[in-house]
Amino acid sequence: MRTQTMPSLDLKDLQEKLSIQFRPLQRSFEFWLRTADIYAGYKAFQVRVSFEKDVLKREAMWERQHEFAADKIYAMCSDMGGFFLKVAQIIGKPDLAPAAWVRRLVTLCDQAPATPFGGIQLVLKEELGQNLNNMFERFDVQPLGSASIAQIGYEFDFVREANAMERIQHFLYENNKKSPVLVPRVLKNLATRRVLVMEYIDGTPILKLGDEIAKRGINPDSKIAVTAKRNILQSLTLAYGQMILKSGFFHADPHPGNILICKGSEVALLDYGQVKDLPDNLRLAYANLIVSLADKNPMRVSESIRELGIGTFSKCQNEQQEMFKLAETLFDTKLPPGVTTLQPFAEDSSIKKIAVLAFPEELFSVLRTVHLLRGLSVGMGINYSCAEQWRPIAEEALYHAGRLKDVEFKSKVRKRRFFRRLLPRG
Repeated sequence: MRTQTMPSLDLKDLQEKLSIQFRPLQRSFEFWLRTADIYAGYKAFQVRVSFEKDVLKREAMWERQHEFAADKIYAMCSDMGGFFLKVAQIIGKPDLAPAAWVRRLVTLCDQAPATPFGGIQLVLKEELGQNLNNMFERFDVQPLGSASIAQIGYEFDFVREANAMERIQHFLYENNKKSPVLVPRVLKNLATRRVLVMEYIDGTPILKLGDEIAKRGINPDSKIAVTAKRNILQSLTLAYGQMILKSGFFHADPHPGNILICKGSEVALLDYGQVKDLPDNLRLAYANLIVSLADKNPMRVSESIRELGIGTFSKCQNEQQEMFKLAETLFDTKLPPGVTTLQPFAEDSSIKKIAVLAFPEELFSVLRTVHLLRGLSVGMGINYSCAEQWRPIAEEALYHAGRLKDVEFKSKVRKRRFFRRLLPRG
């Protein structure tokens, strides 16, 4: 008689496998649980605040509620890390969130929980094959800043990031007498899949620019401060406009933690772990949209939206006008007079009148870029149109692709020069 023995069951191994398998589900459940708690807090507060008739007291109550919610959002994103840190970076902008949220969440752009030094030291030794003391004159254990971890597989390959950095640096330096932004120089012999060493750029994080201006005793509304802010916005706008519309290959992780302000209002753009390479058809369709927005041409805007592959469903009669407003909200930085925070779900919002059914994945990074520039402009108190700033770059891209005739292109250039002479300086 034969007996069959059952394999021994390793409960610890089984527990670990189940834990790995269900971790995404657990994280998703935790996120929605904590989000529901924040939402419920706001709904309960709405009932409480409705009994207060004094306007000033009501505003003070709202401020305290926003601060309370901001602490909860900060804790949730900080605890869960990774993707949720990215979420905090996206929503923590002056044009999208209450001021209390912005103050709390901006710290996650460059002050996220850091990796223990022991782990970093081990990786450096494994990848570079030497002790730190043999490679570096000085090595600071305390990080200058820390942000979210790499998200999608290619972000873990720092050789890829180094190549992207060098490609963008070369493009910007080749296309300008002086590059609009500084791109750190890569130390090629110290770049591996898990380690990237680059030059140190001394500067002030853009989030702390206001504090730096105050520290120097400069009035933030003075001419020198406003000029510096305009130069910063102009540099970033030009760099992103050239990358997106002229090259198609661009820095795709636009948030304030990746921007440093150096001497003389120079701007440094950091972190090239996420880059996008727009296909020519999308790049040129977007160039067409930018020209249409700058020209305030609703019919061409509607055509460009369709050419971009953005699927929509209209719920209104004046479809072209609402489509134009929607395109401005999505792809331009200019806000209506007196508006500092977007209200996408307000009754008169174009998003409620024009439903977006399809949106190309490649355009999300373009969308984030526009919203970064808008958030910075609101924070600096400067309202401007990136579409108007990008129009010459977009027209040049269309001209070189044969989509703008020689006569038409030269006529547009002459017209811009003429109006430039008519406009007052400053």
